[in-house]
Amino acid sequence: MRLYQYYLNSILIKKISFILAISILITVCSLNDNDSDKKDEKNLTIFFINDQHGQIDNFSKIKQIVDAEKQENNVILACSGDIFSGNPVVDNYENKGYPIIDIMNQIGFDISAIGNHEFDYGVSLLKERMEQAEFDWICANINMGSTGIPEPLEYKTIDIDELKITFLGLIETSGKQNAIIPSTHPWKVQDFIFEKPEDVVNEYANVKEQENADLYIALTHLGYDGYGVMLGDIQLAQQFPYFDLIIGGHSHDVVDTVVNNIPIFQAGDYLNYMGKIEMSVKNKHVKSIDYELIDLNNYTNYDIELKAVVDGYNNSMSDLSNVIGYAYGYHQRYQVGCFYTDALRNVMNVDLSFQNTGGIRADLDDGDITKREIYEIDPFNNGTIIYNMTISEIKTFLTGSASGFYYSGMQIEQIGSDIQIKDLNGNLLSDDSVISVGINDYIPAVHDTYFPTSGVIQSLTSAETIIYYLENINDQVDYTDNNCYFRYQ
Repeated sequence: MRLYQYYLNSILIKKISFILAISILITVCSLNDNDSDKKDEKNLTIFFINDQHGQIDNFSKIKQIVDAEKQENNVILACSGDIFSGNPVVDNYENKGYPIIDIMNQIGFDISAIGNHEFDYGVSLLKERMEQAEFDWICANINMGSTGIPEPLEYKTIDIDELKITFLGLIETSGKQNAIIPSTHPWKVQDFIFEKPEDVVNEYANVKEQENADLYIALTHLGYDGYGVMLGDIQLAQQFPYFDLIIGGHSHDVVDTVVNNIPIFQAGDYLNYMGKIEMSVKNKHVKSIDYELIDLNNYTNYDIELKAVVDGYNNSMSDLSNVIGYAYGYHQRYQVGCFYTDALRNVMNVDLSFQNTGGIRADLDDGDITKREIYEIDPFNNGTIIYNMTISEIKTFLTGSASGFYYSGMQIEQIGSDIQIKDLNGNLLSDDSVISVGINDYIPAVHDTYFPTSGVIQSLTSAETIIYYLENINDQVDYTDNNCYFRYQ
């Protein structure tokens, strides 16, 4: 009996030892697998901004944030376009646009898409700014043509800590009904050649494989949603699902969403925010992704040295603080449009003036009006021009342009499908009546089929015209009860 019990105990001990050995082996293998998984994973942080429009004040905060992250992680810093037009310090600097590119260089930006407002300063200044930049510009649907500007890369692969990250650049081309150009002054892009983004994306379907990239990212200036009319980031994800993620701009949105299994991000505008994308990457796929929208206005830390650079640029143009008028009450943009067209009409001494709504870029605060505020309202350096037109031609323009305009000098009303135009005394004007029309030259450049082939070019830009009005004709602004907007329905 004792011998039998001993035999059973021996078998039991052997079984337990075998099970324990198997358990240890499984545990060791599991730990090795986890170590292998972690070893194969790479972490990456992408910071990005979009539609900053010349704003520079928060860049010292961006540098502090990015420099701190670089101590812990692999970092790429990207921009989705519209670097220029919106800050008088940058837009009216002796070398237009120089300050913001200088600051972006000092922060260490890696890459930028080309935005539609990169063309606002004209060909020669764009060439200077692109050559000044120490980061790469990318755009797959532009050809620099005869401009003399070096061709941007269609895509760029950035190598960082054994990761290869490829960015493809795209720009919108919805600037004019009868042309393929971005939303900028048509006369400033005459020597460029653009293609619709949807017509070129397929050419880059295999770039990830060709570059042996770990990630393929669309860095776009298309806008979030094309609404069935054009290609936006939503449509890009739906129709061309080649990308691991899309970082966008142009529509000034705050976006953190997923379309067709592709994350899409956009970080607002005017440098109020910066996007932070944290990823772990394994086997050429995003294994995990976290997104944070950093509120720069409420972020308190900053890089001291860069803040001194920014302050230096801001202080270099003290004349922008000169008071040139007074506003009675806060004016929203549609009310600013009424003041704006009144000022144009008076300075240009015309019967009727128009202003496109997109040309009014800021509200007007109550109280003293400074030069800075006028340049913030109108940052585009558009010229001014006078045409003689018949009432019939004006009606054709208003019905055919499919756009809304602020106006001054006439009473314009839609009655059924007809438009009635009366003078300020209420007298109905016949279709063959000829009147003078004063406008900024962006309007006839975009809607060229509705305007005469020649007009009288004025010496002042549209912003300079408004400043002249306040300094020499009427420095009091009170349009809080006005609404002078017309759009044919």
